[in-house]
Amino acid sequence: MRLSALLSKAPENAEKQVERFLGGIDEGSGEPIVITAGYHDMISVGVVGINFNCGKCQDQSTFVSTGDLSCLVVDDRRVSIDAYLRCPRCGVGVEAWFLLTFRDDLGVHAPAPTVRLERYVDNRRGEVRRAGQQAGAGEFDELLECAQVAHEHRLGRGALAYLRIIFETLTKQVASETGIELVDGNGRRKTFKSLLREVDESHRIIPSAFSKDRYRLYSELSEVVHGNVNEEVALEKYQHCASLVRGVIENVSRNHEMKKATEALGWGEGDVA
Repeated sequence: MRLSALLSKAPENAEKQVERFLGGIDEGSGEPIVITAGYHDMISVGVVGINFNCGKCQDQSTFVSTGDLSCLVVDDRRVSIDAYLRCPRCGVGVEAWFLLTFRDDLGVHAPAPTVRLERYVDNRRGEVRRAGQQAGAGEFDELLECAQVAHEHRLGRGALAYLRIIFETLTKQVASETGIELVDGNGRRKTFKSLLREVDESHRIIPSAFSKDRYRLYSELSEVVHGNVNEEVALEKYQHCASLVRGVIENVSRNHEMKKATEALGWGEGDVA
């Protein structure tokens, strides 16, 4: 497997055995190249392709690298790789950075190393958005992307804070759009637990897979936001919590689409025998 195939999986923290991409024989001296911290080389590892939503083309495209990639050896087990990816249609570019860790005892000297993509960062300059973050409700795409980027920068609490904002906002939107009051009979704001129960019992916004634990998701997110969980634990929880939050967004969007479809068909209660 060429290294480009692993890099193309970003931002996934994938791990694979790849062809050797560092070292070899120095063409001038005929001696083996000595690889130490600070060693830099332009490496030929194939074409890296990562999906983005191009604002200029108004469509999703696979942005691809051209030519060799810049590789800097950080230490015996880590290398830093820079790439410039372009939209194949309009040429808009994205600067991408990858930090790889070698799993083998030989580290950077391994003949067929097993490497893991530890970190990935990209600079999209506002014209390009991440692909794969969309969950069916466009207004939350940016918040989902912010959560993902925070996670990639090892900011676990920040990432989960974005997820909590999404969960709260979506629940309140459904309540407002369906006539459910945000305040109780005494004019006091309802607790989120109470509001969530009322909204979910009326409109089933929580997927059935965890409907019995609907408030537990919010509780998990709040524990982190309030500082009761350290960054490492927050980072470990992120992917699972993000999946559940996306599930809520998709469920609300799907139910909304179903409602529009039945209304368009003129179906009403009692129409079906």
